[in-house]
Amino acid sequence: MWRWLINLILKFSSSLFLFNRNISVTGVRFLNETVSILNENLFMRKLILPAIILFISFNVKAQQQNKIPCADPVYRQFDFWAGEWNVFDTKGAKAGDSKISIILDSCVILEEWTSTAVTNGFRYSGKSFNTYNAATKQWQQTWIDNAAGTTEFLRGEGSDGKIILYADKVVGADGKSFLRRLTFTKLSEDKVRQFGERSDDGGNTWKTEYDLEYRRRK
Repeated sequence: MWRWLINLILKFSSSLFLFNRNISVTGVRFLNETVSILNENLFMRKLILPAIILFISFNVKAQQQNKIPCADPVYRQFDFWAGEWNVFDTKGAKAGDSKISIILDSCVILEEWTSTAVTNGFRYSGKSFNTYNAATKQWQQTWIDNAAGTTEFLRGEGSDGKIILYADKVVGADGKSFLRRLTFTKLSEDKVRQFGERSDDGGNTWKTEYDLEYRRRK
């Protein structure tokens, strides 16, 4: 009897494997056969049925644990920024180059920025890490550059084609704190606007720091 039981469980495992790949004909045929056998034998039904139910519950739990952590659609709200870009200011002058990559199993959007201008042999560059924080339900960005600068945008809201990030405490060269707001807007499949602002009065009024247009590199 135990050999029959083992064979039954192995066969059921194989059919469940096929179910997970949408190949259900074999699984349905097997389940029908199993139900028929169990209906004819009360003892076997009492013995096998709990084992099958337990096996299914473990399989479902394993599938849930194997789900990609950042598969939720909210993580894809900022994907419009991905690509390689030539970046221009409002006067049409090239401001820099930017490469935006989706990394770490689609959990993080990495920005790699290099400015066009070179001042005293120094070319400004930096990187930012952008992600949706599931705990706070906020978009956030951490920016780090080669001028020893760091800005943390720990609040952010996303929608279709738009991301707005907020840095609540930025300390300037004069030691005073101010707010920063950074807005990304999808203009088309090949254009994105990045609009940076600051507020020195707690968010009552805002003034422009920069206004850039990303044009996808062909």
